[in-house]
Amino acid sequence: MVFHYHAEIVQLLVSPAHAYFGRSKDGPAADVSTELVDRVEIVANKGIRGDRFFGVKAHTEAAVTFLAAEAWEAAGDVLGTDMPDPSVARRNVVIRGVELDRLRGIEFELDSGEGRVAFRGGRPAHPCSWMDSMVIDGARKALIGRGGLRTEPLNDGVLRVGPVTLHSPVELDAAKASAQVKRAQPLR
Repeated sequence: MVFHYHAEIVQLLVSPAHAYFGRSKDGPAADVSTELVDRVEIVANKGIRGDRFFGVKAHTEAAVTFLAAEAWEAAGDVLGTDMPDPSVARRNVVIRGVELDRLRGIEFELDSGEGRVAFRGGRPAHPCSWMDSMVIDGARKALIGRGGLRTEPLNDGVLRVGPVTLHSPVELDAAKASAQVKRAQPLR
């Protein structure tokens, strides 16, 4: 059985290099461009064309990262602050209306109008200590279990900002998109 869900891709991020490295107190790299785009090209087993993880063998199973917009906002609720733009988290796909945790270890598809793009959900995308510097002290802790999902792209395709249909072999509950999860490894 396949379940179909309507969601929204809120943001797509492509960055050709890492911005958060070294000591966070020194600030992010100033010469790293981060592009918020309306469209990304996904390449099977490689990632997003133009992104820092594209074709990097060590990151094949984590080449495209997802973040639930609700999880980002829930961290702000925990901290008692308005969160900055989710691009600060440096996840490739910010999506609204999807319970990402249930997709660990699962193959799923997204269709934003140009055909289905298949992914295999992997391990969680844990927040780094940079979140305390880039957001507010305590942000990393508030984001633990809400940092997103690393995925491997299984076919070539295009994703666009806007409405998206998710096809999943497991039932999802959009009301749990903001939930903090405790398991660190993919569900199998």
